[in-house]
Amino acid sequence: MNIDTIVDKEYVDKSFRELADAPVSALRGLSPKDAKHLQAAFGVSTVRDLAQLNFVRWACAIAILADEEQLAPAEKAKEELLDDAVEMTFPASDPISVDAGITRIEVAPEKVDAQKDHQHAGKVEESTDAGREAEAETTA
Repeated sequence: MNIDTIVDKEYVDKSFRELADAPVSALRGLSPKDAKHLQAAFGVSTVRDLAQLNFVRWACAIAILADEEQLAPAEKAKEELLDDAVEMTFPASDPISVDAGITRIEVAPEKVDAQKDHQHAGKVEESTDAGREAEAETTA
């Protein structure tokens, strides 16, 4: 990180020790007027005071922990359900299929009509009928 992006020009050549003891107005974007408000509100006069301010530390800790926090079980379940729902919309949601012009397969090719022939029940009945006929002929 270049220090000149976070401090005013007159503080660019200072050491970190000098910057820590510099007024908060040394930080780019904080004016002397802002520094007076920080002094009045929190008793902050230097960069070090600002860094050690409990409110700043708490805010930093909360932000770091928020980035690492795991989802609650209910939130995780909702997210997994959403993921599953997105997966079930394939190929409509698949960018490659959409680009290829395929949006949905309405009828699977070369499939048996399950309403008329559930799991080839018709063929099973034909074979059992043929078996019965052959059995009847041998016993007669």
